[in-house]
Amino acid sequence: MQKNTSKPDFKAFDIPEILNFLFHPRQDYSAETPAGAEDFMISTEKNIFLGARLFKTDEKLPFILFFHGNGEIVSDYDDLGPIYNQLGMNFMAVDYRGYGKSTGSPTVEGMMHDSLKILDFTKNLMTERGFTGPMIVMGRSLGSASACEIAHNYQNEIDCLIIESGFSRAEPLLKRLGANTSSMVSENSFLDNADKLANFKKPVLIIHAEYDNIIPYSDARELFESLPEETDKKLLKIREADHNSIFYYGMNEYLEAVLRMSMKCNKNI
Repeated sequence: MQKNTSKPDFKAFDIPEILNFLFHPRQDYSAETPAGAEDFMISTEKNIFLGARLFKTDEKLPFILFFHGNGEIVSDYDDLGPIYNQLGMNFMAVDYRGYGKSTGSPTVEGMMHDSLKILDFTKNLMTERGFTGPMIVMGRSLGSASACEIAHNYQNEIDCLIIESGFSRAEPLLKRLGANTSSMVSENSFLDNADKLANFKKPVLIIHAEYDNIIPYSDARELFESLPEETDKKLLKIREADHNSIFYYGMNEYLEAVLRMSMKCNKNI
């Protein structure tokens, strides 16, 4: 397993002036798991368990590991999971600390630490259950940080990367959200997704709304341009949409692009 050995200190982001704007956790009090789904609690460190929900279709087909946005929880994707199954993809969404049924409280350090533990869990699950299709790591909005952290550290362990409504650099995003970043060290770029993708050479799909009011389309362009020239990469602009209406304006082209990416990565098709 090829891993980046640098040890960034994410604690610089874990101050109230930033956390209160970056995370908006919600609890999930539902007792039942939807038909066709399976729930897991992923242990990432002592007393920390993260909720995950898998919608399975066929072990030979692609497996999407999905990290959601900062105001979402796993159960928000209960309608989308079966759609991915119908399109020929397994789909597993994972919560952050303090979200859904997860324990703990959300922090940047915890989120980034957990992303790599979640990858380990997922790879082991795929092996134990006989999944042979490619692994696609996907992150939406805040989830792009987890997805890019995995891509940066474990490029050889995944087959494709999909970033939807992702940010390129942390400090401009935090300022747009209203956070006070004056205490941040200017050289601290550990959350800058654009830098993490600079050496990523697996296929990448970037999806972004034309009029995203939280993370501007220019961030998507920077992410796209940060990837090496030889990378098989595609940038899809969803016209007329903003950050939270991307499915309303472009659900079909969004899903078609994800399907094409999954087929490209699927060595079994």
